[in-house]
Amino acid sequence: MKAYMQKMGRSLMLPVATLPVAALFMGIGYWIDPSGWGGNNLLAAFLIKAGGTILDNLGILFAVGLALGMSKDKDGSAALAGLVAFLVPMTLINSASVAMFQRIDVEMVDKAFTAINNKNVFIGILAGLIAGAMYNKFSGVKLPMALSFFSGKRLVPIVTSFVMLLVSAALIFVWPPVYNALVSFGEMISSMGPLGAGLYGFFNRLLIPTGLHHALNNVFWFNIAGIDDIAKFWASEGTKGVTGMYQAGFFPVMMFGLPAGALAIYQCARPEKKAQTASLMLAAGFASFFTGVTEPLEFSFMFVAWPLYVVHAVLTGISMFVAAFFHWTAGFNFSAGFIDFFLSLRVPIANKPYMLIVLGLIMAVVYYFTFLFVIKKFNLMTPGREEGTGEEDADVDSFVGAGSDKFAVLANKIYNYLGGSENVTAIDNCTTRLRLQVKDTSLVDQGKIKSTGVPGVKVIDGKNIQVIVGTEVQFVADEMTRLHQGQPASASKAVEPKKSESVVVSDVKDASVFAVATGKMIPITEVEDDVFSAKMMGDGFAVIPESGEIFTPVEGVVTSIFPTKHALGIRTEAGLEVLVHMGIDTVELKGGPFTLAVSEGQQVSKGDKLATMDLTALKEAGKKSDVIVVFTNQDQVASLELPTSDTAVNKNEVLGQVTAK
Repeated sequence: MKAYMQKMGRSLMLPVATLPVAALFMGIGYWIDPSGWGGNNLLAAFLIKAGGTILDNLGILFAVGLALGMSKDKDGSAALAGLVAFLVPMTLINSASVAMFQRIDVEMVDKAFTAINNKNVFIGILAGLIAGAMYNKFSGVKLPMALSFFSGKRLVPIVTSFVMLLVSAALIFVWPPVYNALVSFGEMISSMGPLGAGLYGFFNRLLIPTGLHHALNNVFWFNIAGIDDIAKFWASEGTKGVTGMYQAGFFPVMMFGLPAGALAIYQCARPEKKAQTASLMLAAGFASFFTGVTEPLEFSFMFVAWPLYVVHAVLTGISMFVAAFFHWTAGFNFSAGFIDFFLSLRVPIANKPYMLIVLGLIMAVVYYFTFLFVIKKFNLMTPGREEGTGEEDADVDSFVGAGSDKFAVLANKIYNYLGGSENVTAIDNCTTRLRLQVKDTSLVDQGKIKSTGVPGVKVIDGKNIQVIVGTEVQFVADEMTRLHQGQPASASKAVEPKKSESVVVSDVKDASVFAVATGKMIPITEVEDDVFSAKMMGDGFAVIPESGEIFTPVEGVVTSIFPTKHALGIRTEAGLEVLVHMGIDTVELKGGPFTLAVSEGQQVSKGDKLATMDLTALKEAGKKSDVIVVFTNQDQVASLELPTSDTAVNKNEVLGQVTAK
């Protein structure tokens, strides 16, 4: 679940990245024309409408962005499925459609359905998650010949639309009770004075991920329950020190608290990720302070570090309570940013608004130290704290080696296509891929790297990129390191693993494939690592082990053991090369959780133990324990017969057969 939430949080960064510019456009437009919202100024109208294009379609952005990010290989057809998934409920459960289904006038439709629009983030997130799941499950399905046109990726939007049809039908019955319950809850707490204001602030933030905070806002900001806090404040009606109490407490949070929290998130980021974290936090913090648009900042940690978001909701409630208790009031038309605060100073009913700045400075200190403590105490994966690839190395002049060794040639090409010494800052590798840091991934020529024949290229972010090479990656990494340090290519060629064509020692072609552990076997497409799930390294399977004992998946010879002991290679008698990879991203653990039971050159047969994994240590390190088995020289595999769905297996159980060409 933790990995799923972290992947979801990373996927949300794509739509969230569009929000700061929307906030900036609307904030400047509103500043130019605060009373007419563009009605009195063409430039203001242009800016407000441009920003509104994004903010008024948040649901669509979240649906498309999440579907793309949650898909196993980030394919555009997943994004299309996300759009379809969002449009189905938007069409089926808006007020007009519900009126038609129920055969009543639109005016009689439950008010809850007015919240079903392109702004609805809850529907957007739900649609994106469903579309991503449907892509991962059905993008490889092959239909009978008569329907073959609709196989694979073309099938995904079709299946997704059927699923969302059922979801929409359920929402017709589920959505109104939930929406109306929140309205009733809001009407109840409105009678509780400052405490009610604090509770409202807490639930206002807590409900943002679902989009249902609008139901609560309607009670306090508009005339549903007779409060009408926004309109009365700007009309300077009501009671001084009371009118505006459901708005004022947001100013200290949005102008001071959240930007201070953004600073804490930046300071908790890994050193190699501080630059990219700074750019996100600076833009998000500015949007929050200047315009009161908090989504860019809140969505950056809402899912990946949800306990921190709950803390944020509590602090918002406290700010609302304190402002209401001391009768410090101000109001907003757009949101609780500096623009609205400055404009509200001219409204006669505003009461001691400057005290909100004092409260804001206090909240800044509280947010900063609270965020620092919670992030570090609970090791929350806020932006910039995701697993990195190490510290940056100093840049040096490149030296293009002239060695004839194939690894030197490949390393030379990849290094230059990465941008050479002017762009490459650090070189590392795991079992199958180069883990590289560069100054700017946009300067990398991915097409030319792929043209060298490597299985794939994976951009992590603006400064980190991975090149999938295969089990021979160590030799390529060594040659690239020599280039990076200004040394010539190695004088003696690296020892190359023999190719399957030259190692066949008998006519045996078939080999049994055994379970490497007792646990649940899953198809390789379900492994939570894009390189393996997309079969960049080859076909295979994985077992989620119940114990730490790992056994050989095939009979053969152990050809290689990675220095960090988390992976090893086996070659069958027919020349098939098998990679056994223990855990996901476990290269970073430097071999700690692994105890090997074999050595290079050793013959292994059914029942032979390869290693022992410390599952407790993996869990404490936040690593998944999947044991992945991949047939890496796929061009030599004639057929691979394995179960295609999740299956309970016992160690050394025969799972199927593999046949060499």
